[in-house]
Amino acid sequence: MLSIKNLKFLIILIFSSALLNSCGGKLPGGDARKFDPDPKKRVAKNLEEGRGFRLSDKMDGLKGGNGTFDFASSNELWRASLDTIDFMPLGSVNYSGGIIITDWYSTDQASNESIKISIRFLTNEVRSDALDIKVFSRKCLEQFNCVISEKDGSLTDELRIKILKTAAIYVAQKKEKNFKPYKGEQRTKFEN
Repeated sequence: MLSIKNLKFLIILIFSSALLNSCGGKLPGGDARKFDPDPKKRVAKNLEEGRGFRLSDKMDGLKGGNGTFDFASSNELWRASLDTIDFMPLGSVNYSGGIIITDWYSTDQASNESIKISIRFLTNEVRSDALDIKVFSRKCLEQFNCVISEKDGSLTDELRIKILKTAAIYVAQKKEKNFKPYKGEQRTKFEN
């Protein structure tokens, strides 16, 4: 008779071997024959292709102590969306969920009509199908007698175009700012 501990071990062993066999026997990773064996050449190639990062660039922000952080500001679509609707009060903003919802906004306080905008991010890439924008209209006869409907039309298209143009500018600025050509062999004080 198997003990519970041995039974658990046997189940885990069978389950893990089934998972490994279902992968076709291939382990993730690259083919070593396709890459240069010299690590310095691999590092140079990765830096030129933009795959690496320089620790000195990351440490520069710590030296100044200016308190700026690149949390959501590194996503160009996110920044462009917030800049485009910066005149509206925000109701709900969830970076990890990829959604921005404004509060009801009216240009005139006495007006009985207001709008609300919802921007959902479908991808982080700057492209025309990256955003799902919805504009809602609210018309009130009295304070609690309101009709809410989704507005289709030019405002949604105008918002999408404005956000994408602004995001494209941010992408170009980021590329220009971060471009540093690789200067060949650089030795640090830790290398001999």
